[in-house]
Amino acid sequence: MVGFVHGAGLGVVGSGRGRVVCDVKLDDGLQVGFGALSLAVALSLGSGLAFPACGLADFTGAQTKVGSGAASTGFSGSMKSVTRGVDVSASDFSGRDLKGVSFQQSIARGVNFSRANLFSASFFDADLSDANFEGADLRQANLELANLRGANLKNAIVEGAYVVGSTKFAGITIEGADFTDVFFRKDQQNYLCSIASGVNPVTKVSTKESLLCPE
Repeated sequence: MVGFVHGAGLGVVGSGRGRVVCDVKLDDGLQVGFGALSLAVALSLGSGLAFPACGLADFTGAQTKVGSGAASTGFSGSMKSVTRGVDVSASDFSGRDLKGVSFQQSIARGVNFSRANLFSASFFDADLSDANFEGADLRQANLELANLRGANLKNAIVEGAYVVGSTKFAGITIEGADFTDVFFRKDQQNYLCSIASGVNPVTKVSTKESLLCPE
């Protein structure tokens, strides 16, 4: 079975049961490994990506699709790609243009997203524990149900991101992060205000001000 991704479209999608045990490299050198029950992660970085039949080419139960919007009631719009259950832990996406890409329900522990363009990206129900978002553009990102325990959002721009009460922030670093127009549950806001410091170097907005922290 071969799947092909170019731009925002997925050419061939298959089904079967088993696991993929190969690494795939994009034209610009980005390499991604695929684990159990994952057909593809379509990062659409402006170049084609082919998925050869490798390992056990039997994919029943894998779910890969391209559709409209993220898996959230709060967002709508076209997404470049949608992946479910993909494990990209410890990957290096620093400085990448990942605008609109969805990592929904994926495992992204310790991933390096520093300085990445993640505008309108979806992390719906994703495990982002210990991920590095330093200096990243997370404007209008979907963080619904996301686990951000221990993540580094230093100097990140999170303006207008979608957060719900079950989004986890324990142990997060937010020095210089800009959360303008992000709506938090009161206990989330209180916790973030208790650790907030710094001013975003791009927007020039202080973290405390963006969180509407009391004087």
